[in-house]
Formats: sequence, C-alpha cells, structure tokens
Amino acid sequence: MRAADGQEKAGSREAKAALFDALADVAGALSAGRRVEIVDLLAQGERSVEEVALELRQSIANTSHHLRALARAGLVRSRKQGTRVHYRLTGPEVEQFWEALRRVATVGRDDLPRLTAAYLGPVDDLEATGRSVLLDRMRDGKVRVVDVRPPVEYRAGHLPGARSVPLDRLPALLEELPTDLEVVAYCRGPFCVFAPAAVRVLRAAGFRAERLEDGFPEWRRAGLPVVAGDEPGSLEPH
Repeated sequence: MRAADGQEKAGSREAKAALFDALADVAGALSAGRRVEIVDLLAQGERSVEEVALELRQSIANTSHHLRALARAGLVRSRKQGTRVHYRLTGPEVEQFWEALRRVATVGRDDLPRLTAAYLGPVDDLEATGRSVLLDRMRDGKVRVVDVRPPVEYRAGHLPGARSVPLDRLPALLEELPTDLEVVAYCRGPFCVFAPAAVRVLRAAGFRAERLEDGFPEWRRAGLPVVAGDEPGSLEPH
C-alpha cells in the first residue's frame, strides 16, 4: 500500500522489497572477480583508472566499466586530476566488507584452500608473524621489516621503519639487508603472493625470514602505527 503522498507505507511489502533490493545491489557489485580484485587493490590506496587497468591487465574501457559499477553501489568514489580519474574506497567499511567476504568464503567453500595454494604456492612452511608480536619486535629493534608491494602503495601508507623493497627488485637489494636480523616481509593481505614469494627468495639467499600474518590493510584497521611517504619513518612519536 502507498500513503496518500505517494510514498511507500511504513512496513509495507513494497518498501521492504525496495530496501533489500538496494542492499542486494551493493552485494551484486562484487559479483565479478575483477571488481573484487579492484577492492583489494584500492585497500592499499588511491589509484588512477590507468593504474588499475595495468594491475588487472585489462583494457581501460573494461576497467572503467567495473569501477563505475562499484561507484554506483557506493563502494568507491572518484576524483578528477587533470585528464585522469582517480578512485578510492568509500571508507573503512568497504575494507571490512571485503574481509567479511573472505571469511565467509573460507568457511563456505571447500575448494578455497586449493585455489589459494595454487596462487600463493605452498605456505605451510613459511611461518607467519602476528601483528602484535611484530610490533614488539620492531620496538625492540630485533627485526628488519620490508614492504614488498609496489612503491606507489608504499608511499600511500606503510609500517613505520619498513623499507620499500618491491618484489621485482628484491634480488638486486639483498646485499643491502642486514644478515644479523630476521627479515619480515608484508604485502597486500592474505591473498597476496608478494610476501610468500619474497620469503622464499630471502631464505634461498640465507636470510632468516618470515611473513606478516596478513597485510598492510589489516595492520592499519587494527589501529597500529602507519606512516606515509617515501621515507621509512619511525615508531617514535614526534
């Protein structure tokens, strides 16, 4: 039933259907795998359409289509700088949505461990360091932390004291890493291949190395210290 002014009557079937349809639109925006990839990427920081397209190895037109679908659902926002359009996540709630999706998939899909292992490679022998444990070791100066994401993501935000060592440059930078400290590598999150690959490279070169249990977005959402820019920064307050 409709009220006299044409609005849906409170408690009506039509009003409930409209509400739940709107909620379904948000969930439906993540119905394509490439859009989920985009959310994972933008959790690291703002990116231009061209940068997202390069990361996904897709055309700019196709990437723009996915980004617009995410924007219509309220999951991302855009801004224009010159001729380029940049996108970012609407807020931390979107990251939490993505984290919840991962948890549900982990519980509900029996094939997810196989799919994860096929992408990341075997990780059972790659010890994972928890966030609180890593923070204590960082404060004690007992570990070298390396951020193996692309430099643009490091500049957007990274762990204090972490050095930017992109995975593709790691072999060339091994000589610059301390041999008397354990090295902990981190990247985008639990479905990111960079940190496990970095640990394998480091161990093959004779380093004691582990990976962070998840990634930078989870560290930031936990309220732990974060710095931005090209410099490593420090845990010490200014």
